[in-house]
Amino acid sequence: MHAFSNESLIGKATVVDLTLKFRDTYGESVPRELRNSYVISDDGSGNPILMDTAGKITIYFHDSGESELLYNSLQELLASTILKII
Repeated sequence: MHAFSNESLIGKATVVDLTLKFRDTYGESVPRELRNSYVISDDGSGNPILMDTAGKITIYFHDSGESELLYNSLQELLASTILKII
């Protein structure tokens, strides 16, 4: 996940940079529920991963314009990640 200050391993782009680029690139073509979300990462294929104002985490498939809910909260994402590590 990106933050507000990153090391070079994931690139220097911040959450703000990624979100502004997402909004500039896709604008009104993005589903309404994602327009106020912010980009926290991508899947390595250019598909942004966003968090909305309710904390839900969604991936936006830029080629098709479709989206998919990945996690209902950051807590759910972290718990899932920790379980994969153990």
